[in-house]
Amino acid sequence: YTPWNFFSFVFLTIHIKRAQEQDSVSHERVKRGWVWNQFFVVEEYTGTEPLYVGKIHSDSDSGEGTIKYTISGEGAGTIFIIDEITGDIHATQRLDREEKAFYTLRAQARDRVTDAPLEPESEFVIKVQDINDSEPKFLEGPYIGSVAELSPIGTSVMKVAASDADDPSYGSSARVVYSVLEGERFFTVDRDTGVIRTAVADLDRETQDRYELVVKATDMAGQMGGLSGSTTVTIVITDVNDNPPRFSQKMYQFSVSEGAAVGTAVGRIIASDADMGDNTDMSYLIKDEEGGELFRVSTDADTQEAVIIIKNSLDYENKQTHNVVVEAVNKHVDPRFVDLGSFRDQTIVRVSVSDTDEPPIFFPPLGSIMEVQEDAKLGALVGIVTAKDPDRENAPVRYSIDRSTDQEQIFNIDPVTGAITLGKILDRETAGWHNITVTAVEADNLSQTSQSAVIIRILDVNDNPPELATPYEASICEDAKPGQLIHTISVVDRDEPQSGHRFYFTLAPEASNNRHFTLWDVKDNTAGIRTQRSGFNRQEQNTYLLPILVVDSGPPALSTTGTLTIHVCGCDTNGDIQSCNATAYVISAALSPGALIALLVCMLILIVLVLLILTLKRHRKGQRMSEDEEDMRDNVIKYNDEGGGEQDTQAYDMSALRNLYDFPEVKSSDSGPELHSLPQWIQNQANGDAGTADFSLFKGYIRKKVEQADADLSVPPYDSFQTYAFEGSSSPALSLSSIRTLSTTSEQDFSYLSDWGPRFKQLAGYYAPGHPEEEGS
Repeated sequence: YTPWNFFSFVFLTIHIKRAQEQDSVSHERVKRGWVWNQFFVVEEYTGTEPLYVGKIHSDSDSGEGTIKYTISGEGAGTIFIIDEITGDIHATQRLDREEKAFYTLRAQARDRVTDAPLEPESEFVIKVQDINDSEPKFLEGPYIGSVAELSPIGTSVMKVAASDADDPSYGSSARVVYSVLEGERFFTVDRDTGVIRTAVADLDRETQDRYELVVKATDMAGQMGGLSGSTTVTIVITDVNDNPPRFSQKMYQFSVSEGAAVGTAVGRIIASDADMGDNTDMSYLIKDEEGGELFRVSTDADTQEAVIIIKNSLDYENKQTHNVVVEAVNKHVDPRFVDLGSFRDQTIVRVSVSDTDEPPIFFPPLGSIMEVQEDAKLGALVGIVTAKDPDRENAPVRYSIDRSTDQEQIFNIDPVTGAITLGKILDRETAGWHNITVTAVEADNLSQTSQSAVIIRILDVNDNPPELATPYEASICEDAKPGQLIHTISVVDRDEPQSGHRFYFTLAPEASNNRHFTLWDVKDNTAGIRTQRSGFNRQEQNTYLLPILVVDSGPPALSTTGTLTIHVCGCDTNGDIQSCNATAYVISAALSPGALIALLVCMLILIVLVLLILTLKRHRKGQRMSEDEEDMRDNVIKYNDEGGGEQDTQAYDMSALRNLYDFPEVKSSDSGPELHSLPQWIQNQANGDAGTADFSLFKGYIRKKVEQADADLSVPPYDSFQTYAFEGSSSPALSLSSIRTLSTTSEQDFSYLSDWGPRFKQLAGYYAPGHPEEEGS
């Protein structure tokens, strides 16, 4: 019994029920219903004859051939044919269920003669019956998966899936099971799900980092005769940090010169790590204390190398070989594998130091601090600097001072011994510290030089007296009470004694009989001034000068005298100072504020009237001089007081003298210029042969006076206003000056004028004998 025999007997019998109702008038045909069953045809039929599918039949068919059967629809006439008389249906082509699983057709029974339909058209289906003709296929392959090394047995890696084109609803043709063909020692696959898992727990990436598996899928649930397909699965073993760093050598050797600068790289070493990626990140450190003093290690982020770097200067004469213990440590340690051992390793780096010719070394190397008294004499010893050649014992060294640090050449140095001496006198108050640079050079190799700073402190001696901090001034009220503190004074001293300042205050000897004020030494380097009496009167005396003697503590003790100026001032009822002027005191004491304002207004009006009168008189005098052509010698201001000499310009009115030299505008006429507006002595010069005035006489006199004033230090400054009165020569009138009394016949002695002070020095010179050049004036 085969499917072919089974389907060859399948056919469709169409039951046509006829119901005839007869009456006396007519006969009517009742509609018949066709009942169809499904046809089946086996796929992949390979026979030479058409394959019988089934048969359609109508109850009205009596077998005489009067009925014709037809089909239409999918494959009708091409894939499927029907015998019109018998209704047998055959398949003429090989069918594939995987391409098309069923066909839908329609059947019709017709009268062969009239072609009229005998039955309603009915639809039926021909289903292609599946056979196991498709093998399982891995459509997503090839597969690539990964799993961490040292994963436990049964760790899921990935899942594979195969598909079968056969009908999963019919038999076991599409039921797939999985198995491993290659690599089954290390991995397994779930028979039903296709999940691949680890079969061992010792997968080691460092030994083998990938595996190739062949997975097979078989249909028919793996039974005999089932079809199968396979795929390749690549499984990558990912890394875990299960390996510590390891140095390839237990000792590395490097050489470096002792003159290498700090920060110079001595060499590079590296520790290998069988892991990969971040698991190989490591850091290096120096384990021994001695190596850590001279060297440091850093990690190159790109190459993971340890770079040995000089940390402090090396000294061949001190030690030629250094053994440095370097340790490499993993940065990312996986706690799951700490039981595998220590994730660090050590090695020894031996550094050999080679000798070089080095410059002299100063002792101490950071510089020297020296002290010297400021009153030390020239050539005095300040201190000694010492430098040695580190390469040879007792090698000669020569010393010098860098003059850019001692431009005034205050210090000298012995080139052989290094002794620093004074070249100039010191003054601590000018410079208390000196920073100089001393240079040492090898006598046999002048290119080897070194420098050291020498700081010299100037020790203080008491050579400056104390001074008042400021020019002190104080004020007191007229109603000050006895014992009232009016001022506190302090002093400054340029010296700085080691024990600190201590000053003593007292009144100067010339103020010992002072009955107005007392001095109180506060004992904290300040002093207070107190009143000794009451009832000060600024109308009688508004200023007091109090000399104060200040003595320091030495040694030796020095002193100075300063003057405190005390002003007597008027105060209000609260003790606030109102005014310290004596004149203002008189006015304010006699007048009320209203009366004072009225008095000031009256004074202002009086001043205006006086100015108007003076202006009118000056105007009239100018007109009278122009009309009368008066000689300037007639306009002499007479006064009886001697005044203050050349500096006194307040005792007489200078405007009258200045008006003599006001030259009105010269008027011209047809007959010639009129000179009546000029003084007579200018007219006489103008009427001379020269035709112009001769001022050489006056120029010579003024130049001589200016030279005398420039040479005399007692006269006012050069830019002050000087007044010179000179009548000139050949005056028609006799001289009115008292200088004529300088003649030898005068019995009057004016030598006492020389004792009157600088203000009368010029006048005394006029009356002193021995100046014949001035007798003509």
